[in-house]
Amino acid sequence: MSIHVINEIMAITIKKVSTSKELRQFIRFNYRLYKGNPYSVPDLYDDMLHTLSRKKNAAFEFCEADYFLAYKDNKIVGRIAAIINHRANDTWDKKNVRFGWIDFIDDPEVSDALIRAAEDWGKERGMTHIQGPMGFTDFDAEGMLVEGYDQLSTMATIYNYPYYPQHLERMGFEKEADWVEFKIHVPDSVPDKHKRISDLIQRKYNLKIKKCTSSKELSRKYGQAIFELMNEAYKPLFGYSALSQRQIDQYVKMYLPIIDLRMVPLITDAEDNLIAAGISMPSLSKALQKAHGRLLPFGWYHILKALFMKKRADTLDLLLIAVKPEYQNKGVNALLFSDLIPVARDLGFIFAESNPELELNKKVQAQWEYFKTEQHKRRRAFIKAING
Repeated sequence: MSIHVINEIMAITIKKVSTSKELRQFIRFNYRLYKGNPYSVPDLYDDMLHTLSRKKNAAFEFCEADYFLAYKDNKIVGRIAAIINHRANDTWDKKNVRFGWIDFIDDPEVSDALIRAAEDWGKERGMTHIQGPMGFTDFDAEGMLVEGYDQLSTMATIYNYPYYPQHLERMGFEKEADWVEFKIHVPDSVPDKHKRISDLIQRKYNLKIKKCTSSKELSRKYGQAIFELMNEAYKPLFGYSALSQRQIDQYVKMYLPIIDLRMVPLITDAEDNLIAAGISMPSLSKALQKAHGRLLPFGWYHILKALFMKKRADTLDLLLIAVKPEYQNKGVNALLFSDLIPVARDLGFIFAESNPELELNKKVQAQWEYFKTEQHKRRRAFIKAING
């Protein structure tokens, strides 16, 4: 038996990922398990390599992790990442080990063995509870799908088969938090209520809508401020841990250059301080399906076509909406959408995807009050005590 085999349950062998080949197999197992599924959206392979790399992912400044593969009859039948986010544990006074990137065939022996591997790994490091699915930080996909299996996923979320949560519940996991997702019908024009609120709060607080004309300008003038704003606005939310400076530098470099600036309304106060930001982009779901998780040889074409060509997807992904705490509940969201709605209509978008919102975050959900919406997906973070 290999020295890297750490656990066996019945006919299942669990092996810690320790080579670059095994890491590639870890990433590709998801592609294989969901091949041909019309709702699953594959991650980009190179992005996954970056995220799971201890050298490249800045989250390893305050996280530790190992990855495990499950084998049955010498075939890979499951995967799981075990993660400790020490900053989040310190912030929330917890001793949680997270499980993420979990996939498995519909076999209870496989899911049992994977969860036990993550539990044992966490227990060795003093953890008392196991929670997930969660990644290193909120910038990783989190929450297991529990409703909406017949809905197209997004690039920012997890898709999983309906049997996944059934396996977790059988093992004694309970709900810790739920996120809901909305399909929003883009109106033909800015709702009257939005327009009135926008005009009022813009005058009252002397706010300005800013649009950058180049990605360099966005990065230079507002890149740092956008992610500092996120840290401030998202601080009270479930499981959030503040982004480090190295993470901010990475995200500014990775994401801001590929964003269509027409879809990035920024709100500043009289002193040009950033107080709100909205970042959206055309849905890449179908493009990523066509790319099969690869940029080469032709995946780049499908992605660039979805991002920049005239005929785009009919859906806009709302990736980030952040408002400075002292301006929340004052109508600033309406100002963001008053700018974004005409742009979305001009570019041909019919729908928008909210992406996950905590079900208890009524302040965020209130912003859809004047839109036609459908709550079409729900995802869940589970938790249980580690036995023994």
